[in-house]
Amino acid sequence: MNKRELAKSVAVQSDVDLKTVAIVLDGFTDVVTAVVSKGEPVAIPGFAKFVKVDRAARMGRNPATGESIRIKASKKARITPVKAFKDAVLAPSTAPKLKKGAYPVDAAAVAAAGKSAAVTPVKATVAKAPARKAPVAKKVVRRAPAKKAPVAKKVVRRAPAKKAPVAKKAPVAKKVVRRAPAKKVVKRAR
Repeated sequence: MNKRELAKSVAVQSDVDLKTVAIVLDGFTDVVTAVVSKGEPVAIPGFAKFVKVDRAARMGRNPATGESIRIKASKKARITPVKAFKDAVLAPSTAPKLKKGAYPVDAAAVAAAGKSAAVTPVKATVAKAPARKAPVAKKVVRRAPAKKAPVAKKVVRRAPAKKAPVAKKAPVAKKVVRRAPAKKVVKRAR
């Protein structure tokens, strides 16, 4: 699941519009990153703990040569899942139940997210005199703003690429290898 899919799922689950969820996720990552980079841990109960860890210098061993080497001190980011998160992953029956359309993401559910949370104003009921017919109002037609014509692109013609002259290799003189004449094997008489 990538960030966009996560935002859609959270929007459906929490019934908040997608744009708001995307802004909140960006804010969440920015705040957690900034706080942890300063050395403060961030703990979210039931989910995870984000910590900056200082690792001391130490001696190690090169696995290829077996030679002892010095490893410099370093700083690492560590994200540790909390017990409740681990338990939910290992036993899916204990995981929170998602609303229909949260996962797998349903486009209709994403479109409807945040719409039901809007509060409609309640009109006060007042005793009124009988209604009169209003004169027919003329409809105002709104036109879309004029679109600018696309800018014509200039066509730049380039000269065809010139091929570099191919250097001819000088013919290689073959070396003649002369063999020594075969030695005759003389049989000695006994």
